[in-house]
Amino acid sequence: MTRWNETHNISYTDFFLVGFPGLQETRSLLILPFSCIYLVILSANALVIYTVVAQRSLHQPMYALIALLLTVNLCAATAVVPAMLYSFSTHYYRISLSCCLLQMFSIYFLIVFDCNILLVMALDRYVAICYPLRYPEIVTGQLLAGLVGLAAMRSTCIVAPVVILASRVRFCRSNIIRHFTCEHMALMKLSCGDISLNKTVGLAVRVFNRVLDMLLLGTSYTRIIHAAFRISSGGARSKALNTCGSHLLVIFTVYSSTLSSSIVYRIARTASQDVHNLLSAFYLLLPCLVNPVIYGARTKEIRQHLVKIFQRAGPQATSEKNPSQPPQRELPS
Repeated sequence: MTRWNETHNISYTDFFLVGFPGLQETRSLLILPFSCIYLVILSANALVIYTVVAQRSLHQPMYALIALLLTVNLCAATAVVPAMLYSFSTHYYRISLSCCLLQMFSIYFLIVFDCNILLVMALDRYVAICYPLRYPEIVTGQLLAGLVGLAAMRSTCIVAPVVILASRVRFCRSNIIRHFTCEHMALMKLSCGDISLNKTVGLAVRVFNRVLDMLLLGTSYTRIIHAAFRISSGGARSKALNTCGSHLLVIFTVYSSTLSSSIVYRIARTASQDVHNLLSAFYLLLPCLVNPVIYGARTKEIRQHLVKIFQRAGPQATSEKNPSQPPQRELPS
């Protein structure tokens, strides 16, 4: 592969994603585990989304936001895993600079959009628990669509400066990206000019976005939990706290995976590139894998409909009943 020097004055416009560069001979062994993870992500997210869409009783703002969050999870996994699997099978994945920047924007947009949806969900739960009588009046379909649109605009404004600055860089050191995606710093390492502005903007955007989001989420859920404990009815209080618990678990999964990956990436600078790439895969795919499990298992209404779906899909023998026996009446829960 021709490398840049001052006499050649090369500027690369095509790149090769090599995934895990230290596993050249054994990378094909990674196809099976990552394929299984991808299939689980697709099936789990799609099943919960289908449940929310198919059941009219779940056509409510909270469940619509859950379905939107899981749709973003599906898109994020699809933006990463297929190209990763292709690179495992062919030792590299060729991509043009424009497609590389588009992939960078798509992945970062989906990550930030995911966090912004969590903010909208926190606002929805705040109104539902703190102002329950006015909830149908306040949280309308029009307001929800406006908040989601605002979240998309905010995500674009956060990610666009990083990608625009990256598009103005000349890449001439190499055209081999030692990563499975067009990750920002993995691409910037191939530049031959001053990228201090790119680094500063990338770090500032990430820190500002994360800190502001955590402050907003912390403030909202503090007030939500305080209001939930003031509810006189024990059943209503338990339901409110259980709903908040599901959202807080998702928030913890999303932010802990991202923060731990960023911290380890900066502390363990001597670690191999494969370790850093594995951490990137961890924080990209873990929320996509865990979120549908959390909402499917902890949200009572979704869980009940999922159980019915599995019962209908089970063997016909299990559903057959003796016609001479009267139907069993369910005991009140």
